[in-house]
Amino acid sequence: MKPGPRAACRHLTPDPAPSSLTTSLNAISASTAAARARFIREALPAGGLFAGQTWRTSPTPFPIGTALAADLESLGRVLLQFYRAVNLLYRRSVDGKSPEWIAHLLDQGKPADLIALQRHPTFKSDTPRVIRPDILLTEGGYAISELDSVPGGIGLTQWLNQTYTAAAGIDPNDTPGVIGGTDGMKHGFASLFGDAAQVHLVVSEESAGYRPEMDWLAGELGRERFVVRDTAFTGFQSGDAAYRFFELFDLPNIASATALFAQAAERTVRVTPPPKPIFEEKLLFALLWNRNLRSFWRQELGEAFFNRLLKVIPQTWVLDPTPLPPQAAYPGLDLTDWSQLKALSQKERDLILKVSGFNANAWGARGVHLGSDLSTAEWSAAVDAALAAFPQSPYILQRFHRPRVVESTYLDAASDLPVAMPGRVRLCPYYFVSGDGDAARPSLGGVLATVVPSDKKIVHGMTDAILAPCSA
Repeated sequence: MKPGPRAACRHLTPDPAPSSLTTSLNAISASTAAARARFIREALPAGGLFAGQTWRTSPTPFPIGTALAADLESLGRVLLQFYRAVNLLYRRSVDGKSPEWIAHLLDQGKPADLIALQRHPTFKSDTPRVIRPDILLTEGGYAISELDSVPGGIGLTQWLNQTYTAAAGIDPNDTPGVIGGTDGMKHGFASLFGDAAQVHLVVSEESAGYRPEMDWLAGELGRERFVVRDTAFTGFQSGDAAYRFFELFDLPNIASATALFAQAAERTVRVTPPPKPIFEEKLLFALLWNRNLRSFWRQELGEAFFNRLLKVIPQTWVLDPTPLPPQAAYPGLDLTDWSQLKALSQKERDLILKVSGFNANAWGARGVHLGSDLSTAEWSAAVDAALAAFPQSPYILQRFHRPRVVESTYLDAASDLPVAMPGRVRLCPYYFVSGDGDAARPSLGGVLATVVPSDKKIVHGMTDAILAPCSA
């Protein structure tokens, strides 16, 4: 879970954001920009959207260009098919029809009861119904750094979309509409639950910072049907649905989880995301890049989808300390032992090291180490810790695709004037999967842009970041 502050098949390079952004800002005066930003800031709900979190306000949506907008529109189908293929790969491994090391790796460090729940027949074909990739805009296009199946930011992005649309009315000049429109996020979210009589939004203490946005979203959707619950609530009734806003590593702190998942297994309550920790592992990208599985991915994804993912997902490895044969090396690294990572020069360490999942440090910017930004001693300590953690919490290594610098603008609180800010951008498109089985289809509800000052190496929600919806 990460801060909010997953032809049609070909990869497209995005329109250059700096020029389109400059055009957008030049189209309105500084006074209009300030008025819009004030309107947006003053429209913030009384209870806020993130507990204790603030961000910088841009006067305009973040423009991504028509080519990238079209690319993102079609990306949801690719990511849903990837999740389906992951699900199939795991099941085949459990059944002995694919190499057993796959299920062993994905189950590593998980309690036996959770593994049994993941393998329960009821959840056999279930995949997450919200897919949110973290996308970094780079000089060469974009890179998907990870997928989030329990994302924050759904309520925030809905609020941003409708508020920026309203703010555009301050000036008679047309402003590009936000992607997803004013209601795409809330309608997409509501579509997940079918005709359930009541929808319980179960928010853990670990995720408590996001409770305000979920409470606001429940109000927008209608509190007679959508209700935010704490983790002690057990009053689920037959025909209800539940949104699991907690990650599975946190189950010991979720009092209602046992009752909720038991009812879900009996098909009396519909739960999304399903209780399947495989979808909370970042090492899925390492499986995509594993050459031993290439024929599987080609068959299950199709050549076009497979090649498209390889273009935008950075090369990824699992830090498994098991010794290699002396004549072998890790592909793409020319290393024969993971301890040799420590001897790489700072220039060679353009690599990200992070915990894969099922860990309190597996979301946000926690547990993320950028090799080129650390001293040799710091990097060596991070590598040693990652290798030692493998039996319980595997780490992945990923090539770092440096985000390019774009120009953005925010309203300075002290001067009440628009201020230019060079920044690096993460885009978070939200795909909502409605329908069942082969009829399930993803829809793009909206795209959240997080712009951090250009001196920041890792892009994530922070006080100095601009959060804005995207337009085409």
